[in-house]
Amino acid sequence: MKSRLNELIERSGYRKKYIAKEIGITPNQLSNWIGSRSYPPLDKAYKLAKLLNCKVDDLYVEETKEE
Repeated sequence: MKSRLNELIERSGYRKKYIAKEIGITPNQLSNWIGSRSYPPLDKAYKLAKLLNCKVDDLYVEETKEE
């Protein structure tokens, strides 16, 4: 799955540090989620989606392999 977090965060106008504080994580954790190195637990995903004014489904997109 590919993260859309960077795009959604830029669109929101919030700073990443602010977002991390609001949902109770470290900026490093948020960076890992943005880079798809790890994924948010469901409770944090809902908080993040609410803050970014989107649905949880919008946070990531499924990557498809081209054949």
